[in-house]
Amino acid sequence: MGRINELADRYVDEWARLNPVGATFVGVGGHDDQLGDLSPDGFAAQAELTRRTLTALDASEPDTEAERTAREAMQERLGLELARYEAGETASELNVIASGLHELRQVFDLMPTEGTEAVGNIAARLGQFAGALDAYKTTLRTAAGAGHVSSRAQIVEVAKQCDIWTDPDGDNFFHSLVERLSADPALAAELRRGAAAATAATAEFGHFLRDELAPLGRARQAAGRDRYELASQYFLGARVDLEETYAWGFEELARLEAEMRAVAAEIVGPGATIDAAVTALDADPARRIQGKEAFQDWMQALADKAIAELHGTHFDIPEQVRRIECCLAPTSDGGIYYTGPSEDFSRPGRMWWAVPQGITEFSTWREVTTVFHEGVPGHHLQVAQTQVRADLLNRWQRLLCWTSGHGEGWALYSERLMDELGYLADPGDKLGMLDGQAFRAARVIVDIGMHLELEIPRDNPFGFHPGERWNPELGWEFMRAHCRVPDENLRFELNRYLGWPGQAPSYKVGERIWLQARAEAQARKGADFDLKEFHRAALDLGSIGLDPLRAALARI
Repeated sequence: MGRINELADRYVDEWARLNPVGATFVGVGGHDDQLGDLSPDGFAAQAELTRRTLTALDASEPDTEAERTAREAMQERLGLELARYEAGETASELNVIASGLHELRQVFDLMPTEGTEAVGNIAARLGQFAGALDAYKTTLRTAAGAGHVSSRAQIVEVAKQCDIWTDPDGDNFFHSLVERLSADPALAAELRRGAAAATAATAEFGHFLRDELAPLGRARQAAGRDRYELASQYFLGARVDLEETYAWGFEELARLEAEMRAVAAEIVGPGATIDAAVTALDADPARRIQGKEAFQDWMQALADKAIAELHGTHFDIPEQVRRIECCLAPTSDGGIYYTGPSEDFSRPGRMWWAVPQGITEFSTWREVTTVFHEGVPGHHLQVAQTQVRADLLNRWQRLLCWTSGHGEGWALYSERLMDELGYLADPGDKLGMLDGQAFRAARVIVDIGMHLELEIPRDNPFGFHPGERWNPELGWEFMRAHCRVPDENLRFELNRYLGWPGQAPSYKVGERIWLQARAEAQARKGADFDLKEFHRAALDLGSIGLDPLRAALARI
């Protein structure tokens, strides 16, 4: 084993010890009874590990091309993680989708629930929950005292999530969790006490957010250029020209909507509007499913079918990756997401759907492309097959290296690829894919526009408020005009953009860079270019930043 890989393996071990919740997320065992230190000292310890590792990487020379790629990937990711910490971003991060609070709650979704040891680990973590939140409060207070704090509006939205999670008539998360567990009387009593304490601590954290942190929060929700540039680079693993990307967003959305109108004509007839086609598809009984459980079964069947048909034809899917679980999340915020398998694959990769309260009917034409995005050839193939490649990738690359632009860009590219491969020949399914693509293109415009408070182009193709400056109200108006998403889902989405600058564009911009990388490979190889081989070589590099990805592909 070369020096770079030794450093990577040591980093994973130390990181898991400092971050037991993260260890559970990536499937590293041995820490499932701990929640870790969310105090300022805990964040500082993780930053010091990153700093030491970067120093060691800078002093080490790679022995092979694979180690060279691994070193570049680690330097890029760890360097940006340290930059975010030193800029005050890491400790102060609090939004409707990403924070210490969310990590503490979500870790229970991934914990094993069968057997005395597994249930005991859940009880132990429930017992530590209140203390972990107290430590996290100290971190947020300290960050706010140094001038690093989320917007007031975002803090209030997270407080509302605390309300829903703890409401007996809402998610009632912790009590619902322990009710599903089997345990002897003594352990069952400990679980109930832990659930009550965690529920009370979460409710109290909501009060802390409203009463103490929100008054300290920023009045403006825009991140500003300096914060946004760092966030964009972190989520993409690449530097992009933000103004050029913003202008491209308008062009791309206009292109997609023109294509959608053409598909709408196939569905309803010449001259039909997109909305007319959507109405027709929603009214088609063959495209509707009643009940969350029936929809879960539909997702599972489609995901299994995609794996079976793509393996051996367009991809060589490792045996461990030919299993995915489609799950209903225990919360109701409307998110759809993927979680990877454990290191030993005892926990499979999972596709999750947090169905909003009151939603009991589902349109399949909208979600065929979602299954491809979250499953195969999207996240599940990308993430789970990386775990298998121990012969090519070190442990850090397999478990900890995640770049949103690479991962979400690949998943969005996978949707388009499935259209190229003939899996979206049905016009309704094709419209669903294009609608999702347009949704992501609109996010590029709104996210960059709102956070940089840019002027809306006077010649924009939609005639939308020409010459005005973006703000959250215009963001909501634009998204509603260009996205066919229920208001409750769309409101969550807009809150997510406002609190997590730079992440939402990483899907469409990431796809753009993936397509550019493929075009560059085709130009280099000419007649020798093979699409299956390109995909294999690219995915075998792991989830690296998009600038390191292009550099590594150029050397293959």
